[in-house]
Amino acid sequence: MLRLDGKTAFITGCGASGPAEGDDVLLANGQAIALTLAAEGARIFGIDRNPEALARTAAQVRDAGGTMQTLVADVTDPAAVVEAVASCVAAFGAPNILVNNVGQSEPGDPGSMSLEVWNAQFRLNLDSAFLTCHEILPLMEAAGGGSVINISSIAGLRYIGKPQVAYAAAKAALMQMTKTTAVIYADRGIRLNCVVPGLIATPLVRRLADKYAGGDYEGFTAHRDAQVPMGRMGRARDVAHAVRFLASDESRYITAQCLTVDGGITETTP
Repeated sequence: MLRLDGKTAFITGCGASGPAEGDDVLLANGQAIALTLAAEGARIFGIDRNPEALARTAAQVRDAGGTMQTLVADVTDPAAVVEAVASCVAAFGAPNILVNNVGQSEPGDPGSMSLEVWNAQFRLNLDSAFLTCHEILPLMEAAGGGSVINISSIAGLRYIGKPQVAYAAAKAALMQMTKTTAVIYADRGIRLNCVVPGLIATPLVRRLADKYAGGDYEGFTAHRDAQVPMGRMGRARDVAHAVRFLASDESRYITAQCLTVDGGITETTP
């Protein structure tokens, strides 16, 4: 079950923030997704704008016996996305799986955030997914089908304690874009779904502590753990396993859905 042999996965934002060393706590979401899909037999075409981070993920995939090609690119740049998709097709053929994983939050509300930051947040968290879909959906349609998995956030569902209005709005829009597009493409053999992570323990948490907690990493981590009904943050592998399911044929009758991976936090009182 859940095998992806013979399939090509185009994954954005899959760089590794540091060495894996077999510890899921150190894995970033995109890194874990690449490793997990490759372990199921998928050929990985990975995109990241950080060459060192991308090279680390590729080395980990290959060391584990997987196949991965890479391209350093900024997926908010339309020309770069066109080049990346063409490179993937040249290496492996048309993608069967598209995972839009790029994302980043910046603090601020409409009264304090500059228009430049607002627009940049939408370019990164929403426009990037539009650009890859714009290039890849026609290829999937010509090939007879495919699966698109967009990585959103519970910030798009509810306020989670951080003033990140642009990020929250963009991630909410990503979910609605996914659902609407899924209905449009349902009769073309293409499924679109979202994975909606909650509080996940990745290397990104340290940067979030700098932005939102004055650099108090231990206190910020403890607070996030305590917010979750399960008593702890999730791990990147939890997100990756959800992506694996939605990429596989076992989910062939699932489309236009948002799979929340959050330890129950969205069902609690903020």
